[in-house]
Amino acid sequence: MLDGKRIILGISGGIAAYKAAILVRLLVKAGAEVRVVMTPFAKNFITPLTLSTLSKNSVLSEFYKADSGDWNSHVDLGLWADAFVIAPATANTMAKAAHAVADNLLITTYLSARCPVFFAPAMDLDMFRHPAVCHNIELLKSRGNHIIDAETGELASGLDGKGRMAEPETIVQTLSEFFNPKQTLNAKVLLTAGPTYEAIDPVRFIGNRSSGKMGYAIAEALAECGAHVTIVSGPVSVSVKNQKIKVIRVESAQEMFEASAKIFPNCDIAVFTAAVADYSPQFPANQKIKKSEQSLNLVLKKNPDIAAELGKLKSDTQISVGFALETENEIENAKSKISSKNFDFIVLNSLNDAGAGFGTDTNKVKIIDKHNTILDIELKSKQELAQDIVDVLCEHFNRQK
Repeated sequence: MLDGKRIILGISGGIAAYKAAILVRLLVKAGAEVRVVMTPFAKNFITPLTLSTLSKNSVLSEFYKADSGDWNSHVDLGLWADAFVIAPATANTMAKAAHAVADNLLITTYLSARCPVFFAPAMDLDMFRHPAVCHNIELLKSRGNHIIDAETGELASGLDGKGRMAEPETIVQTLSEFFNPKQTLNAKVLLTAGPTYEAIDPVRFIGNRSSGKMGYAIAEALAECGAHVTIVSGPVSVSVKNQKIKVIRVESAQEMFEASAKIFPNCDIAVFTAAVADYSPQFPANQKIKKSEQSLNLVLKKNPDIAAELGKLKSDTQISVGFALETENEIENAKSKISSKNFDFIVLNSLNDAGAGFGTDTNKVKIIDKHNTILDIELKSKQELAQDIVDVLCEHFNRQK
C-alpha cells in the first residue's frame, strides 16, 4: 500500500493526539517509513517515547537539542518526505500554517516541505464551523494542501457533531489512494454471483454454500472504477451498496443461464463468480414430497455450463474471467478450465487454505492467465482481494484496448 513511502507525521496539541499511536502503527504496517514531529503542547497528550517506539525513529519537537546544541533541520526533513500528514490538525496549527507563523518545528517543517501535505482537522464543533477556521481551511486548500475531512460523532466536550479527527484507517486509506490511484474501467460488465438452487419440490432444493460475498465485493470494486455492472445473482443475503449496480435475481442454473445469455453479447467483460450447481433434479415434484420410504431416489440431469456456453460466443474484444474452487490437483484443474471455457484468466480458490472459500469474510487465491502466469494473492478480506482482482482485470482490459 505505502511500501517505501517516507511520511512525516505532524502532531499538534489536541485530545485526538492519542490516535497518533494507532496511525503510526498502521503507516508502518503499510510499509511506510515514519518520522514524527510534535508541537511542544502535543506532548501533554501523548509521549514521544510511545511514538518513537512505534515509528522506530526519534521524535522531533524542538529546533535544537538543549544538551548538545545539535540543530534539527526542518529543511532536510521537508526535503526527505514523500508526504506530510498533520493529524490532528488543530485550529491553532492550521491558522499558523495558513499565515506562516513559524514559531515551532512542525510549522517550519511544513513551510519547507516540497511534498504533498494532508491536514486532518480535529476540534470541537463550534470551533470547526467558526468562519475564521473555515477561512483558514479554504486558504490551505487553495494552496494545494489536502484536507482529510473531520467526522461527525461524540466530541471530547461531550457535544455531538462534526469535528472528530478522521479515523487512522481513513487517513491511511486516503494516502494509499493518493499514491495508488484506482484505474478507470469504462466497460459494461456482466457478473454472476452466489449459488443456484435446484428444486426437488416446492420446499426442498439442491444447492451449495456460496454466500455471494466475493462476487458482490468484486461488483462494488468494478463500479468504483467506473464500470457499468449488472449482477445476475442467485439467492444470497448480501446486497449492493452502490445503487448504480443493476441486480437481476434468479434461482436456478437455467434461469441464470438465460439471464446471462441475454446480457453477454453486449458486455465488454464477463466475470463468472457464481457457484452454479452442476446438476438438477430431472423430475421436480409439483407438491411437497411426503416422507414415506426409507430412501428417496433422485434422477439428476446436467445443468448448462454457463461460462463454457457463453465462452463459445466470446468475441476477440471481450474479456472473460472464471472462478474455480478446487480441493485437489488445483492448478491443473484450473488451467484446464481456462482452455475449455475460453477464459482470459481464472481465479483459483482452494478449500485446503484456512480462511478461504465459502462463507468466510476472507479469501486467498491464485490468479492464472491463459499464458500460465500465476499471481499469488495472500489471505486478506474479500473487499481487499476484490480490488486486487479488479486491478488485474483493468490491466487486461486497458492493454487490450
